[in-house]
Amino acid sequence: MLTFLDFEKPVAQLQARIAELRAANEGEQIDMGDELAKLEAKSADQLKEIYATLSPWQKTQVARHPQRPHFRDYVEHAFTDFMPLGGDRYFGEDAAILGGFATLRGRQVMLIGHEKGHDTQTRLKHNFGMGKPEGYRKAIRLMDLAGRFGLPVVTLVDTSGAFPGIEAEERGQAEAIARAIEACLDLPVPMVATIVGEGGSGGAVALASAERVLMFEHAVYSVISPEGCASILWRTAEKAADAAEAMKVTAQDLKELGVIDRIVPEPVGGAHRDPKLAIRYLADTIDDELGALVGKDVATLQKKRADRYLAIGG
Repeated sequence: MLTFLDFEKPVAQLQARIAELRAANEGEQIDMGDELAKLEAKSADQLKEIYATLSPWQKTQVARHPQRPHFRDYVEHAFTDFMPLGGDRYFGEDAAILGGFATLRGRQVMLIGHEKGHDTQTRLKHNFGMGKPEGYRKAIRLMDLAGRFGLPVVTLVDTSGAFPGIEAEERGQAEAIARAIEACLDLPVPMVATIVGEGGSGGAVALASAERVLMFEHAVYSVISPEGCASILWRTAEKAADAAEAMKVTAQDLKELGVIDRIVPEPVGGAHRDPKLAIRYLADTIDDELGALVGKDVATLQKKRADRYLAIGG
């Protein structure tokens, strides 16, 4: 069953009516095909109209949709020969950040990304995609491997932020994130990062400091969550919609500001409505970007990365 968001209520009502008519039509002699076709067309048009004018806060809700594809879905439908690599060789394993060798359209890559999980059990296992220091140190280890083997790095970012717990602070969360950003900037191989859902704070930047940063059409990317920003500025999370508007969290705003390089389209109604199609769109785009980067020398790649980030806000 598809989960409908609050602003999708008109579509949900139409879909409920369509389901009722289909159930009533089963076994009956009356042909309701024309009526069903009209309702389905109306539902599709309404969905298209709603998603053409989403506010930043509504896009935030879409980016967080529980049925939106996550890291393991991309591995299953876009990459082959995935060989997971675990552990940071300092403390332990972190299930919030996954990675390993993979193949995309015949090209070997190092794939790293956040995994949020799809149900209560897997969300707890993956800590809702909030990485701990050992997760970021694992990412650094994998980037180092990619550099040594000459493999491009592909990252899939989807996190509300790095884990803020006491144990994470005790193990050096800030230092681990800073080292991960440094590892991205110093990579001797091409790197393409994609914000596939939420891109939250340093937990996202640690895996997104690439020379090419892509972003799904309805993803969001910001220094803090809208609720967190509202709590600081207005002392209430109820102002989250205003915060999302002010922070320019959408792909369209960030493309205009030069924070991201390319927007990846989603199926009408968001990636959660047709995950396989959304994943195909992303795989095509990443393959295209890698094709343009592979073969460039180390100095060019590193300068391109440095220039890109120094130009932001200029």
